[in-house]
Amino acid sequence: MRTGRVVLAAVCVLAVVGWAAPPVSATATGHRHAAGWTSEQRWSLQNDWEPNIAAAPSSRWLYQMTTQYGGPSVCRPHMQHCILFRSSANRGRTWHRSTVMNPRQCPPGRACRQAAWQNDPVLAVSASGVTYAAWMNQWDVVFAKSADHGRVWTGYHDFRRALGSSFTDKPWIAISPGGRDVYVAFNRSNSYISASHDYGRTWSAPVRTNTGGRYWFAEAGAVAPDGHVYFAESAEHQNAKGTVRLAVISSANGGASWRTTFVARSQQQPPCRSRACSHDFYGAQIALAVDSAGTILAAYVANTAPTAPMRLYAITSANGAPWSAPALLAARGTRIGADFPKAAAGPRPGHFAVAWEDDGNGARAWNVWYRATADRGAWWSPAVRVSDRGSGAPYKTSAGFRFPYGDYFGMTMDSRGTSYVTWSEGNSYYGPGNTWWAHN
Repeated sequence: MRTGRVVLAAVCVLAVVGWAAPPVSATATGHRHAAGWTSEQRWSLQNDWEPNIAAAPSSRWLYQMTTQYGGPSVCRPHMQHCILFRSSANRGRTWHRSTVMNPRQCPPGRACRQAAWQNDPVLAVSASGVTYAAWMNQWDVVFAKSADHGRVWTGYHDFRRALGSSFTDKPWIAISPGGRDVYVAFNRSNSYISASHDYGRTWSAPVRTNTGGRYWFAEAGAVAPDGHVYFAESAEHQNAKGTVRLAVISSANGGASWRTTFVARSQQQPPCRSRACSHDFYGAQIALAVDSAGTILAAYVANTAPTAPMRLYAITSANGAPWSAPALLAARGTRIGADFPKAAAGPRPGHFAVAWEDDGNGARAWNVWYRATADRGAWWSPAVRVSDRGSGAPYKTSAGFRFPYGDYFGMTMDSRGTSYVTWSEGNSYYGPGNTWWAHN
């Protein structure tokens, strides 16, 4: 969620109507791509936006979150839109009933109350199977964890109260493999990161990581085997015009201090012409992942001329500096080009996957694409179209879907090397749309 989306939702969401009631469970069966992917499956027929997904490293459990619009009829009373969580014990063949995440909001100097809306879910799962989550209860970035696959959530923490701020925005989460070290990045225009070294029980005071006056967005995070932690963030101007700087922020001392390395720069993003769309909806983004040997791979989108279509690049590093020369992974685009990159690391050293969306099939024909490498990016597999269904929703054709519904989506990889991707498609920025997912 970029800044403008939540304002639009608070004013207009009750006018957006879902198409049907969601099912209690869904299957992930269906025809397979020639490249080995399942056909994309829809979470529900409700109006769902900006999902995230995480696979347990050592079991068959899979977890997913999405933001659902439609008011109290689909959320809790007095909520305009909410974050739903669901779990699967069999890698997505069937799903348990969705539940609404804790909406408690605790602004500084005030008693806690129920939030009217939620946004920006992100998930991580430890080797022991504990699920960690961060999201927004209105302008409060919050954290909680669950040891029983999402039935009970504990360790609730409100970062806006900890910062003493008027607002906080756009969280991301990174955990050590065992889950002892937990880091949550977020912004209050500036970039902040808070750390826990006792499984999320207590937290350090948030540390500001930047200088200057840009608006920062955390877009990925990972903890390396040696304990170094890395976040990928974009930094745009306050008016969302001009250049966007893409950075990797790292810490070698458990989050006590942070180093910012700018790895790329993009010119101003192409404009979003959908009704009520924010100026920075198509802003350049960066993602990263760290493999079991400590290699970092970052994937980012950028252009070289203002408002020109963007291209997708990948770079690698052994320790966050220096970085390799960028490898071009995708350059197809009608008006926007490649955007919304995601990266995941596999179970073997050198194994990475990257997913993204582009409008290469036409301005109203977006698709989700995927490539993988087994040798730290020396060679990449051909691009596979993951969004394969040409019908089943009003916004779908054989060429693709009409609009990328949400400026973030999710990808994860399990211990077998299976990739899971989840994203949302819709009619426009205003919606409605649905969350979809697939795996290879």
